Amino acid sequence: MMIREYRCLKLDGGVVREESCPVVEEVPLSIFINGRHFATAMTSPQMRREFIFGHLFAERIIGGPQEIESLEIEGNVARAIVSNPMKAIVPRRPIVSGCGGVASFLDESKLPEISSDLTIRRTQAQQAMGAISLSETHIATGGVHSVGLFAEDGPITIIEDIGRHNALDKAIGYALLQSPMPDLRRTFVACTGRVSSDMALKCSVAGIPVAVSRGATTSLAISIAERTGLCIIGFLRGKRLSVYTCQKRFVID
Repeated sequence: MMIREYRCLKLDGGVVREESCPVVEEVPLSIFINGRHFATAMTSPQMRREFIFGHLFAERIIGGPQEIESLEIEGNVARAIVSNPMKAIVPRRPIVSGCGGVASFLDESKLPEISSDLTIRRTQAQQAMGAISLSETHIATGGVHSVGLFAEDGPITIIEDIGRHNALDKAIGYALLQSPMPDLRRTFVACTGRVSSDMALKCSVAGIPVAVSRGATTSLAISIAERTGLCIIGFLRGKRLSVYTCQKRFVID
């Protein structure tokens, strides 16, 4: 359940009325790795298992789903046993639900390189943006982001969360848990929020070669994308879009 009802006072011009208002849920999730507190994330409550797999993968704590030996989630606490816990012993800060929730410390000398020859067309980008814009939760509350992970022939999964980076982690985690696992080098991401540095880094670590957004991007995201080979497409609205990096991945049809 992502929505709760709360009583609120609504004003519309001179009309005042009390109504029941749908509000999106935000809950904490504390992640422990091999008994040590790793991070506390503020997320939407669904798909916690996928979030943990995707987040630990995107943060380079694990190199694949097989490196999580066990995972127990009870209430707002998740306890994971991983095969290489030393990667998780670094200073952390809370993963917030809003902007700038990246937990990584960016070392630009160790950025991954995306190995993919995937290209996408404007029609593919438009169809993906249309698919992630159908969120009933967003229509009801205005309080969630949508992220879709797409193969060349259509969506693999579309996720909603109060944080766009949380939704991306969940999408990556969903893919990691599929059998067979889709080749992330042959996928692209579409998101409702801007492509900031944390989003660019997560895509790059996962090997996802293209990120499409109806919003903006940032200078640091562009810097990361130029180094890793990520194509960032922003301001996709109707027939308009802007290709910021790795233009060879975009085919003008």
